[in-house]
Amino acid sequence: MADWNNQKFAMPMFNDWVPERIRPWIYLCFAFFFQLSGGVYFANLQHMMGATSLMREDIQIVAMFGVVGVNMPFPFLFRYKLRFTNRQLLINAAIVIAVCNILCLYVTWLPALCLISYIAGFFKLCGTFECFSNIRLWISPKQDFGVFLPSIYIIILGAMPASNWLCQNLTLWLGSWQAMHWFMVALMLLVALVIYTCTHPFRFMKPLPLVSLDWLGCILWSAVMLEVIWLFTYGEFYNWWDSPVWRGVLISLPLTLAVTIWRMVGIRHPYIDPSVWPHSRLIPILGMFFVAEVMNATPHALQNTLTSAVLQWGFSTTQQLYAWEFLGYTLGCAFTIFWHRPLHQKYTRLLTVGFFCLLMYQVLMYFYIAPTLNIERLWMPTFLRTFGYAIFFSTMTLYLKDLIQFPTFFMALTVSGFIRNGVAESLCSGLYSYGLRRQIADTLNRGLHSDYLGVLQVAVKEMYGIMCLIGVAVLLLMLLYDVQPVRSTMKKMPYIGWIGRQLKHQLKVEGKI
Repeated sequence: MADWNNQKFAMPMFNDWVPERIRPWIYLCFAFFFQLSGGVYFANLQHMMGATSLMREDIQIVAMFGVVGVNMPFPFLFRYKLRFTNRQLLINAAIVIAVCNILCLYVTWLPALCLISYIAGFFKLCGTFECFSNIRLWISPKQDFGVFLPSIYIIILGAMPASNWLCQNLTLWLGSWQAMHWFMVALMLLVALVIYTCTHPFRFMKPLPLVSLDWLGCILWSAVMLEVIWLFTYGEFYNWWDSPVWRGVLISLPLTLAVTIWRMVGIRHPYIDPSVWPHSRLIPILGMFFVAEVMNATPHALQNTLTSAVLQWGFSTTQQLYAWEFLGYTLGCAFTIFWHRPLHQKYTRLLTVGFFCLLMYQVLMYFYIAPTLNIERLWMPTFLRTFGYAIFFSTMTLYLKDLIQFPTFFMALTVSGFIRNGVAESLCSGLYSYGLRRQIADTLNRGLHSDYLGVLQVAVKEMYGIMCLIGVAVLLLMLLYDVQPVRSTMKKMPYIGWIGRQLKHQLKVEGKI
């Protein structure tokens, strides 16, 4: 028997000849493989721009469609699990991602590329969730979210630098940006083949029909996110308010949001339940997520500009930073587990530690920027940033889980994903680009430098200085703010069987089954 019926951990979907000891490790590896996947890989940006007719902004928006796709399945995940078998979900997710990777090699029409990337991101999360949901009692036998969530974030966060490193190395070794796509096709087909040969159909309860799912609400909320992302991705290209195209999208945004909210409050089973929004702590949580994303976005907008344009470092020089990113994410999640469980300390104290590490990255970069900067000086700032971000990300999710009831927790994850998954990153990218342009113009007007690289270096340094001031102000606010400490009776992870019975009872009351 499996853990569905409140018994010990087991994985009965595997065939008997598969050793029990390696079964959870197989699913852990598959979760990591799903996290490596995507529709378009941003690490291939320069190579794709050279090989296709797409602009930088076009590739960015395609990648952001994939990021939004990752955020949107949360309210549907348990319904999928209670309708389909584990075998069906994993095989379908792997095949869909493989097909999307192939299509991205040959499709050149931008809207079609965006849709393909969205679908790839959608099934990426479906596959990852299905893997983790089957090994959750292996990760945390006591059903402790304080252990389970930081543990899975080691895989989720660690896969980001691993994917970039793998993508750039495959491109370098094989001489083609398409290599990463073919590698992921092979990896996803391997996942499907292993699942097909090593597992059999298994159900722990009768399947529930896919009724009362707000598919249109999912599309509308996706449209709201993507319109915001589009505005800040193409803002510099269209010169912001001066473009009628940009103004048209800006005007359509509140209309789309109004229709989305009207639908949310007008149907019985909305994509996001209205009861999620009035929670007193939700807005501060979203604000903290936003601040963390703003602080964490500087490497993509500022550090990359410094290393590529000013210092002219290539991939052979910067690739060693990926190892420090992976180490920072891993140790940050491990430290979160240690802080919450053996120590039982407050959320605020750990959030302060995490944010302090994010701030120290900004401070160190401000003082390190110079024409003689070497790569070794970036090791510690990179580690501190990823260590702090892992702490902040894991702890805020735990805090959200401790405040929101489980039936609406996954909806709250989607709401927090409005900030985390794409919107904050694109907003920061657009604002940093605008800020760099203004700083460059101001430096040229003052005649402080005669060459462009010197002007660009000064502009990057000034932007880091601004982020240091903002970070210090936020850190002072955090030191003055206190939240309830972690309780020893933190809510436990519910069993899948209990969730299934609750949903089945609700559908029977409504006459859907």
